[in-house]
Amino acid sequence: MHQAPANFVPLDATLANGCGSCGTAERLGIPFEYAYQPIVDVVARSSYAHEALVRGPAGEGALSVLSQVTAQNRYRFDQACRVKAIKTAAQLGMQERLSINFLPNAVYKPEVCIRTTLEAARVHSFPIDRIIFEVTEGERIEDGPWLATILREYKRQGFLTAIDDFGAGYAGLTLLADFTPDLIKLDMALVRAVDTSKSRQAIARGMVRICQELGVQVIAEGVETAAERDFFLYEGVTLMQGYLFAKPAFRATTSAASTSWP
Repeated sequence: MHQAPANFVPLDATLANGCGSCGTAERLGIPFEYAYQPIVDVVARSSYAHEALVRGPAGEGALSVLSQVTAQNRYRFDQACRVKAIKTAAQLGMQERLSINFLPNAVYKPEVCIRTTLEAARVHSFPIDRIIFEVTEGERIEDGPWLATILREYKRQGFLTAIDDFGAGYAGLTLLADFTPDLIKLDMALVRAVDTSKSRQAIARGMVRICQELGVQVIAEGVETAAERDFFLYEGVTLMQGYLFAKPAFRATTSAASTSWP
């Protein structure tokens, strides 16, 4: 099994004491809430999942929270996010899948770091096969094979896996060669104005074809116009996310606007 990077150092005392104290925002000292944005199936005209997006306690933008994350509290923040996302989704009565972003550089041993998530799912009766772990390809990943190891363990445990912002960085195709996720989310920079850009169309088509061959579902992220929606629908992409359908709802879930369907 691939080991944690040689330069990885456990960054807070929580690691020595187990995961029991890392699940609450109160102990973490960074207050935060969640907004939920639907990922929709445009053919079924329904919500496929809801992505949990970090917000400040009064709905402030994500940066107001993420700017407080340091090397010393990164592990506890990542764990607290998972627990709160599951707890809030359960309180909202979410029946669709829940997509949670995680920090791969905060994971020191996948089979240990996942225990808090498994316990939160059990306590709040949220099925683990409806939880998607989403990692941003554009984030600086210190060790690609280590990330693949993390994702494989999560998949083994029964979670769904996704690569966000696919196409934003340079490691995406290599990561896809090392690990086949359940979903990828095309970077919104490729989605924006795709209907009028031949270069974006060519790149998007190529990525969609690769994923189709690998059996990976594609989500078009950041869809804002009917023309962008229709391009991807024509290419066989039925899962989409963006302001065309719904904006993130603070501490709530929402459905796509009826005018957004093809």
